[in-house]
Amino acid sequence: MRQGIKRFFDMVASGLGLIVLFPLLLVVAVWIKLDSKGPVFFMQQRAGQQARPFKIYKFRTMLHRPPEAINQHQEQVVSAGHDPRITRAGRFIRATSLDELPQLINIFKGDMSVVGPRPVLIEQTEVVPPSYKKRFSVRPGLTGLAQVRGRRSLGWLQQLAYDAEYVDKLSLALDLRILLLTIKVVLTGGGIYGEPGLNWRTYRDHLNGQPPQDSDVEEAMR
Repeated sequence: MRQGIKRFFDMVASGLGLIVLFPLLLVVAVWIKLDSKGPVFFMQQRAGQQARPFKIYKFRTMLHRPPEAINQHQEQVVSAGHDPRITRAGRFIRATSLDELPQLINIFKGDMSVVGPRPVLIEQTEVVPPSYKKRFSVRPGLTGLAQVRGRRSLGWLQQLAYDAEYVDKLSLALDLRILLLTIKVVLTGGGIYGEPGLNWRTYRDHLNGQPPQDSDVEEAMR
């Protein structure tokens, strides 16, 4: 019953969002096209519900590189300073979270939900400890518990802890609370960029070929 209501809300919210926001989406698309060479959208494989791959849609905010040309294991963290990979338009689009709006298409299609754990890279599934794979039991979201508690300013393991907490406490009331808190987060623009020492690549290097452990997440939350 709850899942049916959630899916109905996702379809209505994403459908209305695409209609109401169409003029804004069009303006952003034209700006991106005029600002730098490359496609308007950045499309990339992400891990969805049950870790099944799906193609996510985002507005392109960086200099164009085909997704297959990006080695995610070696990619540098996008920095808050003047990262040369980010376009002029991209800096504003990222700061206002406008780059995420095309995911309304993913929500309408059923790849994602309005609220849920953020969809991770396929490579990131390698460094999710066993008990925290529960994050994949629900559709990934446009926003989620980790996003309203710090977004990218959180470490990778902290994000996993909040994703698992969301799954444990699933309710429509929690989704509504997260949506309201998301408005505040977007308006303040906090947590847009992360730190190199907190990300999943650092954790992967720390494992040195060993499997991820639940205790690592528990330690990170102390």
